[in-house]
Amino acid sequence: MKLLVDTHAFLWVIHGDARLSQGGREAYLDRRNDLFLSAASIWEIGIKVSLGKLEMLSGWIDTIRHEMDVSGVRLLPIEPDHCARLSSLPFYHRDPFDRLLIAQALVEDMSIVTADRKLAAYEPVCVW
Repeated sequence: MKLLVDTHAFLWVIHGDARLSQGGREAYLDRRNDLFLSAASIWEIGIKVSLGKLEMLSGWIDTIRHEMDVSGVRLLPIEPDHCARLSSLPFYHRDPFDRLLIAQALVEDMSIVTADRKLAAYEPVCVW
């Protein structure tokens, strides 16, 4: 299964956060799944760090790269087709990063590892 890991779920993996559900953890650790992290998630983390809304150690990008390497998570770039799909999404969810993740999951036929129930309104399969 192709899985797009939502930003919060990826951060919860890195920090060993108990909010990561058992199902989310199992999906993340199952080597049969192809894991992806959107470039939008790294962008979102950078913005939150710069605004002081997310505390991460200096060198946080190296931490992200390391986790991606050891877990086999591939970077999903933002493609024109993702942006085109984004423009036609209804506004069930207002967060621009989450809307882009939804568009990417729909275009790439991926499920999303997320605790955000609002994403299910767009009908990607949500794993949690």
